[in-house]
Amino acid sequence: MTAEAAILALLEERAPGRTIRPTEAAKALAGAGGDWRARMNEVHIGVDTLLEAGEIALSWKGEPLGQRRGAYRIARR
Repeated sequence: MTAEAAILALLEERAPGRTIRPTEAAKALAGAGGDWRARMNEVHIGVDTLLEAGEIALSWKGEPLGQRRGAYRIARR
């Protein structure tokens, strides 16, 4: 599974308007007991790809973010 697929699958499971944390996607990629921290760079690259394609939106504390930086949440656009 790619990071992009993991992100979109997690968002599909959420109610409309709800968000996910990037760590959730990393944990999905790593699997049970896997090293999810080692997958974070892959998730960040996937987020950048999906953001550029207009498939997701980023925010932090309810404020929209135009690019990934610092802490952020991911929502389906």
